[in-house]
Amino acid sequence: MTMMMAETLRIAGHGGDEIRAYLARPLGPGPYPGVVVIHHMPGWDEATKEITRRFADHGYLAICPSLHHREGPDASPDDAAAAARARGGVPDERFLGDAAGAVHQLRSMPASNGRVGVIGYCSGGRQAFLAACCLPIDAAVDCYGAFVASSPPPELPLKAEPILGLAKDMVCPLLGLFGADDIHPAPEETAQIDRELDRLGKTHEFHTYPGAGHCFFATDRPMYRPEAATDGWRRIFSFFGRHLSGDGGA
Repeated sequence: MTMMMAETLRIAGHGGDEIRAYLARPLGPGPYPGVVVIHHMPGWDEATKEITRRFADHGYLAICPSLHHREGPDASPDDAAAAARARGGVPDERFLGDAAGAVHQLRSMPASNGRVGVIGYCSGGRQAFLAACCLPIDAAVDCYGAFVASSPPPELPLKAEPILGLAKDMVCPLLGLFGADDIHPAPEETAQIDRELDRLGKTHEFHTYPGAGHCFFATDRPMYRPEAATDGWRRIFSFFGRHLSGDGGA
């Protein structure tokens, strides 16, 4: 196991706002690649911080910004997430500003090798796709991000527009990991995204797991599927190893 340190700090986010972020890093001098971990709609929770530490254990500088900080700077992650959901979720422009601040934080660290990827789950998966189209990053992983090619149904409070039209501006390789039993995104939607990225000549690889639905990486939820998650993690570290470390694995 890699010796590491983890701490909560404050970074400059969208519009210069100060937001909380969770940073985990190996204790060695590096250089290390960086990963921005984009939390799911339930918020900046313990499960996501555990994922952040997992990246540090594998030799990455990893940071997870609290995208719901403004909704509840002193509230619990659950309460802040509920407040964010009530407002329709995190606006895309604000997310991009916060993510850009996290990318800058990683690249400014003395132990950084200068290369940074992003990974997101659920709503964070959509935001990882958005980051790949709008931010200067080196790799992105979309874990079951919904509403990339479609709009949320009326019964969901989420205010989100399709962002597939931005795919022409995608600046980095993309890995997509999905469940065959998911409905947001359904396999038909991920196939549509796959076709469009093929048409545009964008470097990407998509994998859909039979018997898995939404949140199959979430070890603290009933939807956890160990087989799919284990293979997914293998693919994630191989993908980031190729594009961030250049050594085929970290």
